[in-house]
Amino acid sequence: MNFSENWVIDTKEDLINVIDELGFVPFFANDIEGFSIEEHIASGRWYDDCEEGFWPAWEWKGPVIKEMKCAYGKFLRNKAMYVSAKWFADFANYRRDGYDFDARYDDGKASFYDKELFELIDANAPILSKNLKDIGDYNKGGKKGFDTMITRLQKQCYVITGDFTYLKDKHGNEYGWGVAVYTTPEKFLGKKFTNSVYKREPEESYERVVKQFEKILPGADLKQIEKILK
Repeated sequence: MNFSENWVIDTKEDLINVIDELGFVPFFANDIEGFSIEEHIASGRWYDDCEEGFWPAWEWKGPVIKEMKCAYGKFLRNKAMYVSAKWFADFANYRRDGYDFDARYDDGKASFYDKELFELIDANAPILSKNLKDIGDYNKGGKKGFDTMITRLQKQCYVITGDFTYLKDKHGNEYGWGVAVYTTPEKFLGKKFTNSVYKREPEESYERVVKQFEKILPGADLKQIEKILK
């Protein structure tokens, strides 16, 4: 299977199979045509052609993440992407440039504010984004830059989304979009991740990831792949 083939995601199980086989599956359309769930989703499964209040592709997010133990976050040019556990260690090693977060900070490659937010997540994970903002004072009138920092920490693969939770009204009915629950790969994926994330040089991990992208994106050239991986 690759992204040039005419396959359709109609069920949660379809999505799980695609992530397992391809390894990297962006949620939204991006710079490479056809490289997304949005462009392969069945009719009636995307928000603009669903019944009101029924958005399967969104409702599958939390269950897929938990059932597969895969990584999910804003990894692809600030857009969300699923990465299978098989591929996430190499992907994270490349994006972290071989650094754990403490080493990155000690070498002056991370700001104090990023460190503050990362440590707050690490100490409280898994934590609902709403609660994270509350305890970290990132709400209106408090500290600035939450969205930028949480996106950067995801892009660098120090933070991932471990689930999505729906808020409830006073009658106990769920409403709105799912709210992200943040965690770290180390805590969510466990020893399978921690034992393998730094076992290769970052350059080797990058080469492995590029080869997988070339395999699943036969219609894309190397420059396109390198661009979206930055």
